[in-house]
Amino acid sequence: MNTEVILNFIQTQGMDFGLKILAAIAAWVLGRWIISLALNVFSRALAAGKKVDQTLSNYLRSILSVVLNIILILAILDIFGVKTTSFAALLAGAGLAIGTAWGGLLTHFAAGVFMQVLRPFKVGDFVQAGGVTGTVTEIGLFGTTLTTPDNVQTIVGNNTIFGGSIQNFSTLPHRRVDCVAKVANSVDPLDAIARLKPVIAAISNVKTSPAPDIEILQFTPEGPLLAVRPYCHTDHYWQVYFDTHKAIVATFGAAGYPVPETPIAPRNR
Repeated sequence: MNTEVILNFIQTQGMDFGLKILAAIAAWVLGRWIISLALNVFSRALAAGKKVDQTLSNYLRSILSVVLNIILILAILDIFGVKTTSFAALLAGAGLAIGTAWGGLLTHFAAGVFMQVLRPFKVGDFVQAGGVTGTVTEIGLFGTTLTTPDNVQTIVGNNTIFGGSIQNFSTLPHRRVDCVAKVANSVDPLDAIARLKPVIAAISNVKTSPAPDIEILQFTPEGPLLAVRPYCHTDHYWQVYFDTHKAIVATFGAAGYPVPETPIAPRNR
């Protein structure tokens, strides 16, 4: 590069350009502070009204945040002399790649709007959606945030969720816990069922209505396989699941049931 040209630029425009950079930095810091303040005031206003639930409140906050940040960016560009019309022309000329990407974002945005209207789930619900199972923590403009049972934050595109099946485990008052118990061929399965019924019903958080289902599920070479199915609220699913297995082991052990074994066919002599 020509050193003389650089020195000439610094001498003639360097001071002006430096001031613009300082002004842009100051505008960004001040703008971000104002945006944060505005979002907090907006959230408190919605919470005080008590007419908008947390799911819709977070969604509206996301929309306001995006709009305010776009305005801030346009204001900073204006400091450097880039007018809004010039900026729009720049985006328009960016080509098919940006248009395609924006089209994909629009599908996620539209799906998010439909989810707000149809409300298949809300913040706090335990769902399976978009191939992910977890608790809904946020429904954003373009994606929904889930926290999986192993405490991993996962963001799934709204269109991915809305385009597939959604299972909401929190909508109904209870769900069934599916467990199985196998007894040996020498054990009377009806006796095993009679012993299990009061024990399973006594497990913490198991619903009394409907009562637990304990029936013969199928027969195996080792012995009858019992279906043990208590009901509980989804918040207590895993506690009931594990406690049910512990109760099966304790009950069969106290009854002295033998361990199911595969019958050995007699050898041909």
